[in-house]
Amino acid sequence: MRQQLLDVLSLLDTAPAPRGQERTAAHRLRTWCARRWPHVEWQVLEHGPAGGSLVAAHGAGPLLYSHLDTSLDDGGAHNHLVTGNDAPTAPLGVDGDVVAGFGLGVARGPAAAALVAFAEAGAGRLLLAGSGTHRRSGGTTGLEAYADAYPLPRSAIVAKCGPPTLLWHEPGAFYLTVRVTGRSGAAMMPESATPPGGVVASAGLVLDELVRWRTAYLAADPRAGQTGRACGIGAISGGWPDKPDLLPARLRIDLYVVAGDAVEPKVLAAELADRLRARCAQSVLRDCAFEVEAEPVAAAAATPADAPVVAAARAAWLDEFGAQPPPITGWTGSTDGVVLRARGVDTVRLGPQAKPAAGDPRRDALSLGQLTAYARIYRRLLTELPE
Repeated sequence: MRQQLLDVLSLLDTAPAPRGQERTAAHRLRTWCARRWPHVEWQVLEHGPAGGSLVAAHGAGPLLYSHLDTSLDDGGAHNHLVTGNDAPTAPLGVDGDVVAGFGLGVARGPAAAALVAFAEAGAGRLLLAGSGTHRRSGGTTGLEAYADAYPLPRSAIVAKCGPPTLLWHEPGAFYLTVRVTGRSGAAMMPESATPPGGVVASAGLVLDELVRWRTAYLAADPRAGQTGRACGIGAISGGWPDKPDLLPARLRIDLYVVAGDAVEPKVLAAELADRLRARCAQSVLRDCAFEVEAEPVAAAAATPADAPVVAAARAAWLDEFGAQPPPITGWTGSTDGVVLRARGVDTVRLGPQAKPAAGDPRRDALSLGQLTAYARIYRRLLTELPE
């Protein structure tokens, strides 16, 4: 199994699959799988302009889900906005038990384990979905396309890197866009703008209040089940880089918000807008307009702790690792598991633990021994769960 995992990882490392552009990688993977395991009917489910997912089935049974897309594109035009590094990353490397490469943690490591486990199990269904990572206004996801084309099973296993335990409850997530609008002006005449000097020059006032709001939001976390809250300011923009002699009228700040409890994004957005107006009413931003828009991704969802898929996963974990999955609270990572649960599919999530690779945090490092252990658990769950 270890060598098969390395073979799949090597193939994935040479097949770029940024979100929404996985089709070429999916077809290449399908061709390779058909040669390696010709007894399985491997298919590519195309969706969107260039999206694609790898689909296969050994009859009915649980769904083993992971995804193909790596969120970022290795060497893509926008990567440096996040990583601060334009240099290409090194190819996949193996050093004893450690394998390191681009995209291993977000997708490729668990996806390889899921693929090998499914091929060896001879049971269940496999979906390596395109567009499985979060992206605002991202169009149809691979899971949505799959649910439209195939009947969903009663249970599913999400193969995804995460905490060293078993998850049956995952948080929801949404985006918040904060817009502060004043009046444009000229840099040579700072007083021509509202506020004087331009709205971007006063971004610190807005950011300071957003930090205060974030602190209050996290402090109100009820820690529902296994999950918790999180919030981060991911982007700030304003003005035209080619014309910095013009002071822009609008400042935009984008946040990613996680909620393990029942939070209404639109209500939260309205409360934040009111808070910003009140905070800035006595500042140079008092004559500016404040708007906060919410864009939901998915709501938090939980599978009953006594569901058959949870019980089976607990037993497989115990046999593999010699102890029960440790308890967890405050987990803030969300996957398509919440989408499956919303559609009535009992779902568990488990997978290896990735960390930044030595020398380049853009690459992930995984233990091959650990990856193989999770592949054995996936294989067992596919063969033991009822149809």
